[in-house]
Amino acid sequence: MNSFNQHKLGAAVSKQVDNSNKIIGITSTIPVEILFAGGFVPVDLNNIFITSPQAGTWVDEAEEKGFPRTLCSWIKGIYSALQYRPEIKTVIAVTQGDCSNTQALTEILDHQGIKIIHFNYPYDRNPDLLKKNLEALMDSFRVSWPMVTRTQKRIKSIREKLTLLDRETWEGNKVHGWENHLFLVNSSDFKGDPDCFEEELDGFLSDLGRRPKIRETVRLGFIGIPPIQSGLYEYIEDLGGRVVFNEVQRQFSLPHYNHPLLQQYLAYTYPYDIFGRIKDIQQAVAQRRLDGLIHYTQTFCFRQVQDFLIRKHLALPVLTLEGDKPRPIDNRTKFRIEAFIDVLRK
Repeated sequence: MNSFNQHKLGAAVSKQVDNSNKIIGITSTIPVEILFAGGFVPVDLNNIFITSPQAGTWVDEAEEKGFPRTLCSWIKGIYSALQYRPEIKTVIAVTQGDCSNTQALTEILDHQGIKIIHFNYPYDRNPDLLKKNLEALMDSFRVSWPMVTRTQKRIKSIREKLTLLDRETWEGNKVHGWENHLFLVNSSDFKGDPDCFEEELDGFLSDLGRRPKIRETVRLGFIGIPPIQSGLYEYIEDLGGRVVFNEVQRQFSLPHYNHPLLQQYLAYTYPYDIFGRIKDIQQAVAQRRLDGLIHYTQTFCFRQVQDFLIRKHLALPVLTLEGDKPRPIDNRTKFRIEAFIDVLRK
């Protein structure tokens, strides 16, 4: 057990669901405070997939085993990640509020003997229903509200520092877009060890004082799901632009950390309707002085349809990009980004 659980939380080992294996896979951002309160280690399966050097091969392997080609690569990647991580025997699956194909995936995993715990975000943001779902998850891991509240207070310091890193991106102008992306996207599980994650974050923040300010000619917002393709942020900066707002990644960090746990996850925009996300994006456009938006969509994802409403409600230029499999961005995508930045610069 790491020092985070042992010394800072005092989690009661006797109350754990399964003391023999504390590693819990998650298919999307969930209230990790509950897992840490019980001494468990959340592992975001999306991050395991996308950081693997074999990510592209994993998608192909899933298709060889029968997964359809016309299915989101993230689902296939999560499936394959679990085949290579046999120590993960329990998965918390977000079957409402994330990917519409997750339910079918859980049926396959259940057939393979992996224990599935479902967690749902109510589409209408019903606070009573969300509270009920939170308490059901607490029951699964035998933790209480006081235990979770103590954990939330401990994690708050990390979320505050992530907000500082985000501010240093758009206001201090010392953080690159891909650095912002990496830290925020890893806040879904704090890499399984909040202590080590916070030390890494502290080291990064302390080094910012020695950095010169980044000068860009075009300030961009990146909205939509985190990219499955690599090299996008770096290429944007090669062209003189910079991403100073990562919409969904920022939401993974739970920026409303000053609220009680229930309100904190009600304010989390990603699992609910598009209109809450649009309001959040509009605020960022004004505050961060954005020149344009890149809307990143995933092939075969239902969220692609939301591009219509994003363009209708956001009064600035939008470039929509589509990714399919893990690979570097192709020349066509590069050309479209270059033309978009050119137009914004003029």
